[in-house]
Amino acid sequence: QAQLVESGGGLVQSGGSLRLACAASGRVISSREMEWDRQVPGKQRELVAAATSDGSTNYADSVKGRFSISRDNAKNTGYLQMNSLKPEDTAVYYCNALLLIEDDGTTWFGWGQGTQVTVSS
Repeated sequence: QAQLVESGGGLVQSGGSLRLACAASGRVISSREMEWDRQVPGKQRELVAAATSDGSTNYADSVKGRFSISRDNAKNTGYLQMNSLKPEDTAVYYCNALLLIEDDGTTWFGWGQGTQVTVSS
């Protein structure tokens, strides 16, 4: 069974940067797709950034030019680099990933536990 563990959240001043990490562990051959979402209490979870297996990426309009999604396939870890942070970026950030876990093509989909990002003004 695979699992995703997030790290890198914290408190940062407006204009600062943080890098979130999402590490896949267990029997993992490779990551097919990865996505970062965020959620503010009382609001729906929203897509922040996504990366597909062919290398294409997609970003929410609100973070384009500031956030960057990447993956280190050797470490089975995905990252979300967040620059020029704004108070409205404050949220709990969640990663999810579609992982290849068996040579026969079996995949696993799951979510990380979430990490709090707080941007002070």
